[in-house]
Amino acid sequence: MKPSTLLTYPDPRLRSVADPVAVFDDGLAALADDLVAAVESAPAIGLAAPHFGVLRRLIAVRPTGQAAIRVYVNPLVEWSSTETMVNEEGSVAMPGVSAEVERPRAVRVVYSDLEGCRCVEEAEGFHAAVLQHEIEQLDGIFWIDRLSRLKRERLLKRYQKLGARSAIMSP
Repeated sequence: MKPSTLLTYPDPRLRSVADPVAVFDDGLAALADDLVAAVESAPAIGLAAPHFGVLRRLIAVRPTGQAAIRVYVNPLVEWSSTETMVNEEGSVAMPGVSAEVERPRAVRVVYSDLEGCRCVEEAEGFHAAVLQHEIEQLDGIFWIDRLSRLKRERLLKRYQKLGARSAIMSP
């Protein structure tokens, strides 16, 4: 998996549900290393394996204020707060556009580490939003699905115009 294999919207694999990881081996560790390298090289705070067409429940996220990127295997939001917040969101799979998305302000995520040990993490604020964004990607939910129909249609028109503009500029 290399950043050059990054899927772009509207690739249907971005809406596919990822399979749970059942085997914790060197292959999973290599996939995680590739995902971490992609987060480091892409303009992203987090990425899910499906961004590269790999339909496995694996995400890599750079927690707010921390340099080390964390890997989550089979992450699941176990609890979310009723209090919400709004953040500007986008995706490397849909470059050039973003929109405000409302999500729960705090979450509890259960996941496994690369050795298969169960972990629990509580997050709030922007980090909670990033975790929710990437976990939803594993469930085949693309971030624009959280927008109202009108906002989504406007965003898609902007995205299409950007694509047409870059096609005109390309040799």
